[in-house]
Amino acid sequence: MAGGQRVLLVISTLAAGGAERALVEIARGLSERGMTVGVMTLSGGLDDHYVLPMAVERIRLDIMQDSVSVLHSLKNNIWRSRILRHAIRGYAPDVVISFVDQTNVRVLAALLGTGVPVVACERIDPRRHRIGAAWEFARRLSYRFAIRLVVQTASVAVWARALVPADRVRVMPNFVRDLPLPPAPEQRNPGLILAVGRLNRQKGFDVLLRAFAASGLMAHGASLCILGEGPERAALQSLSQRLGIDSVVSMPGVVKAPEDWMERCGIYVLPSLYEGFPNALLEAMAMGCAVVASDCPSSPSEMIEHGGNGLLVAPGDVDSLADALTNLWGDQALRTRIGRVAAQSVRERYAKDKVMDMWLDLVREVTGS
Repeated sequence: MAGGQRVLLVISTLAAGGAERALVEIARGLSERGMTVGVMTLSGGLDDHYVLPMAVERIRLDIMQDSVSVLHSLKNNIWRSRILRHAIRGYAPDVVISFVDQTNVRVLAALLGTGVPVVACERIDPRRHRIGAAWEFARRLSYRFAIRLVVQTASVAVWARALVPADRVRVMPNFVRDLPLPPAPEQRNPGLILAVGRLNRQKGFDVLLRAFAASGLMAHGASLCILGEGPERAALQSLSQRLGIDSVVSMPGVVKAPEDWMERCGIYVLPSLYEGFPNALLEAMAMGCAVVASDCPSSPSEMIEHGGNGLLVAPGDVDSLADALTNLWGDQALRTRIGRVAAQSVRERYAKDKVMDMWLDLVREVTGS
C-alpha cells in the first residue's frame, strides 16, 4: 500500500487521445495501490471518451473559453489561474501530476507559492511538436518550478535535462493495459491493414495512403482501415479518391475498443513523422500484430528491433513503406513470427506492474513518504 497519499492528475480533457488514455490508466493503477486519486480537467463541457474507475474522483472546471482579443486573453488567463489554484488547493493533494505542455504551464503558474509539488509530464516529442513562441518561453520559465519532469523516452530526456536539473528528470514509458491474449494467426484477416491515430499531419496517414497505393496490394484483395478522427479527414478522403483506392479504404472514426480491430488485422502500420510514446503501437504489438513503423522521433526505435519484433522504415518514405507492406503481405511466416515476438517483448518490458511501480516510487519520492 502507498500510505494513502492524495494524488491529483490534471489534463485538458478526457477526449480520445494517447495522453488521455495513459492518464486514465495511471489513475487506475495508483488507486489500486491504495492512493486517493482525483482527475481534474480544464474543459468541462465535453463527454469523456474514457471511463474512470468509481474510486477516482472526477473534477471538471470548464475554464477553457475562447478569447476575442489580447486583453480578453490576459483577463481570461488570470481568471483561469485563480480558479485552477482554488480548485487544486481545495482538493488538498499531496502531489499534482500534470499532463501535456500547455496544461503543465497553467498548473505550475497557478500553484506558484503554494508549496504544492507538481510533476509535469510531456507526452509528445517537444523537439518536433510546436506550441508557439510564447508557450515555448512560458514552458522554459515554468518547468524550473516542477519537482519532477517526466518524459517517455531516453532521447527526450536529453532535451529535458537542458531545462531542469538532471536529477529531476524521469523516463516513464506507457504500459500495456489489460488486454486479451493475442489470437491464433489463423484467426486474423491477412487482407486487413490497420492504422490508428488522430487524423492530423503528424501521424503521416497521407504517406500511408500513397504507400498502400504504390504497393499494388489492392489488386490482391487488401484493404486499409484508419481509426481516428481529426482535421485531415477530408484531405485524406480526397487523396484516397485521387489515388484510386477509396473503394478499399475506410475511416470509421474513433472506436471504443481498437484492440478488437488489432486482433483481426494482418498488418498494423504507424507512419508518423514524430511521436511521444504511441499507445496504439504498443497495444498493436501486445495484440500480436505484425507491425511496420516509421523510425521517427522519439520512440518507435526504442520499442522495435528491426526484423525482430517489427519493421522500421524511414519517416515520410513512401517507397520504403510500400516495400515493407509488400514483404509482410507476401510472407505469412514472417508476419506470424514478428507478431509472436512483438507480443512477448512488449508484454514483458512494458508490463503494467513494472511501470506502475515506477509511478508509485515517484509519488513516494516527491511526497517524502
